[in-house]
Amino acid sequence: MSQAREVLVIGGNRYFGKRLIERLLAAGDRVTVLNRGSAPPPPGAAQLIADRDEEAALRTALGPRTFDVVVDQVCYTPRQAAVARRVFTGRTGRYVMTSTVEVYEYEDSLAPVPEEAVDPRTVVVDPELPWHDPEFLQAHYGEGKRQAEAVLAADPAFPYTAVRVAHVLGGADDFTGRLAHYADRIRAGEPIAVPVDNQPATYIHVEEIADFLFWTAGQDVTGPLNAASHGLLTTEDLCAAVAAHLPGGRTLFQEVEVGEISPFSFRRSYGMDNSRAVGLGFPFSTARQWLPRAVAETLRKDH
Repeated sequence: MSQAREVLVIGGNRYFGKRLIERLLAAGDRVTVLNRGSAPPPPGAAQLIADRDEEAALRTALGPRTFDVVVDQVCYTPRQAAVARRVFTGRTGRYVMTSTVEVYEYEDSLAPVPEEAVDPRTVVVDPELPWHDPEFLQAHYGEGKRQAEAVLAADPAFPYTAVRVAHVLGGADDFTGRLAHYADRIRAGEPIAVPVDNQPATYIHVEEIADFLFWTAGQDVTGPLNAASHGLLTTEDLCAAVAAHLPGGRTLFQEVEVGEISPFSFRRSYGMDNSRAVGLGFPFSTARQWLPRAVAETLRKDH
């Protein structure tokens, strides 16, 4: 039997973060959740309360504690990454940052992109941008993650992995409302706005990304790591799966050249190549196989 690990999870107390914590606890790990106290951790996990942006407060909350693994679910900016790197250097054997497919927002490639398409060691970091402004951060989500990765990668001795997460689907607790947006419009027969040249993307089920983060916590791989189920899905694929649950609904697409488009419709491809993780031994599922289940889970509360 493997020895229990000391694991710190920063933020991420809902959706796939909650599922990750459940997996860690089930494996016998001793789990501590650090957040600002807005929500208690799942039963069985300890809690530390601190604002991760405040370095002194973070150090005080951690005290002398050390960890085998830190999983940082809420690192969005280079400033936050810099604090984390300073605080956890020498304090953890492994630091896993939840990153995003959005780091590839400038990679105009129809083929699924591998990790080396965005090498964080070459990304320019500007900590003086208004990262504290919620509107700026929301508008620059991918760039914030890119620069956060770059800060971690700048220290070769820091044992980090950045998990670049595909678009996540599934679960009755999906709080994004994106599939519900499609359901509402299909029920009403209202048009779904898509770009003229609508591109596909890679996705991952909420349970699978929790599995992947749990698996990553036990590996010794470093650097970026793409996390996506096999296969690309289009807006049409998603709407067809939603429409299957809505007898009598009408799916109407409206192509727009400029202006706002529907969630999960893209003017450029957001496909990720998952072969690095596959080569390391993670058995991804196929998105088309779990899509009907994911839609059923998400729309269940609407019935």
